[in-house]
Amino acid sequence: MRINVGIDIAKEIHWVTAIDASGVVLLDRRLENRPAAIAELVDALVALDGDVQIGFDVVGGIPGLAEAMLAQAGFALVHVPGLAVNRARQGSVGGENKSDPRDARVIADQVRIRSDLRPILPARELDLEIGLLVGRRGDLVAAQTQRLGRQHDLLVGIFPGLERVHDLTTKGAQHLLSRYVTPAELRAAGTRRLVRHLQAAGGLPRVEALVDRVIEAAAEQHVAVPAEAMSARLIRELAAEALAARARLIALDGELLALLDRHPDAALIRSLPGIGVVLTAEFIDEAGDLSRFRSADALAPAAGIAPILRQSGKTRFLPRPAGGNKALKRVFYPSAFCSLAHPDSHAFYDRKRREGNRHYQAVIALARRRTNVLWALLHHRQPFQANFKLAA
Repeated sequence: MRINVGIDIAKEIHWVTAIDASGVVLLDRRLENRPAAIAELVDALVALDGDVQIGFDVVGGIPGLAEAMLAQAGFALVHVPGLAVNRARQGSVGGENKSDPRDARVIADQVRIRSDLRPILPARELDLEIGLLVGRRGDLVAAQTQRLGRQHDLLVGIFPGLERVHDLTTKGAQHLLSRYVTPAELRAAGTRRLVRHLQAAGGLPRVEALVDRVIEAAAEQHVAVPAEAMSARLIRELAAEALAARARLIALDGELLALLDRHPDAALIRSLPGIGVVLTAEFIDEAGDLSRFRSADALAPAAGIAPILRQSGKTRFLPRPAGGNKALKRVFYPSAFCSLAHPDSHAFYDRKRREGNRHYQAVIALARRRTNVLWALLHHRQPFQANFKLAA
């Protein structure tokens, strides 16, 4: 007997519904997110004496313990996407009414009637480690972006001339702001002291040119803006945090590189022009096992870089997709842009521009073409070669 199980995931209390092939409810209960409770569920499912397939609406994270214990018990696990659950619930059992028991029943029904659900396979330790570092790096980058935005806001309020000539994304700018901020501070320090301060950071290019720009800006402003001292203090604090974040990002990139050196697909992915360490790690984290995609033609729509069909009656058109996996799209689009330095990619881009495509359209077309190339590299286990017949 086929037994179909749906588990609606929550932080502390999951809900489990099991139905048979006819849709008759065999089990409908709460499930605490604790090992003992999950072990009791395993015993209950075994007692049903059937071929059990379990659907989850969330993969990884909160349901990690339940996934691990149920997989260890030998049950087949599949992913029922949350969008599919919401649409099926709205169209069948509950309209807009939502509850955990309703969702668990819908998930179980989806497991019962669908044969195309993606299996949830045990993740490799290496893939999980890469994913964790990618997530941490994303947090640091987001915080750094917010930090620099706040610095710009504070600096333009008290010293717009410095904000105008200072590139806050550079190590030199942050090292200078960690000590000297206001026009008076910069004039008092003088050229020699500023140069020594920047040289102490080590490895900064064109220090003298930076100091000349800063001194020139300081010479133009002799007015102290209200709350200048407090703003300068906050800017210095933000500069110290930004420098620490830069150092941590560099260390994280080194850790990612060490992990990618051990990954069987990383060298193949990185052989494609335009994809470096970070984008390779992000691709591995988001795409996972490519066997879940039937072909490159399935990977491209998942990333939101392939036209989608809209057809009703005699009307048929192919608009630009608004959905897809945004993280995957953020891998393919920037890498395509970076690959324009490669002759094959630039030739493809130029051809698309001659056909009338705008810049963005040509880069998206290049990104779509590169999914075919990447798929071929991973499928045939061969690195990228210039002038390869599938080369972008």
